[in-house]
Amino acid sequence: MIEKQETISITIGELLEKVCRLAGEGYRLVQIGCTRLDSFQVDYTFDKDYRFLNLRVLVPADKAVIPSITGVYWCAFTYENEIHDLFGIEVKNLNIDYAGNFYRIAVEAPFNVSRPGDEEKE
Repeated sequence: MIEKQETISITIGELLEKVCRLAGEGYRLVQIGCTRLDSFQVDYTFDKDYRFLNLRVLVPADKAVIPSITGVYWCAFTYENEIHDLFGIEVKNLNIDYAGNFYRIAVEAPFNVSRPGDEEKE
């Protein structure tokens, strides 16, 4: 059986309000994922009663800053440090900030790379 999932696109400015509401309604944080498109797509996945709810935020690549949700879901510090180290997105007000040392990697922000053809768009 495949459970239903809902994905809601929101703005960066709406993120903390929506996350606080979900926490108040008893949702648990499942994961935070990120991918690089023309911008960054950050997906916050929550669960309640075996139903997933995803909040999707598009973050401009040239102003890659998101607020931390660790004030609501303390455990998010692992995901947020990972996003910072692998994608180079600045996370504001992170409760445990590894300052770019969560992973020992040879290349800074290795997943913040241009895709083939991106140069032609500029």
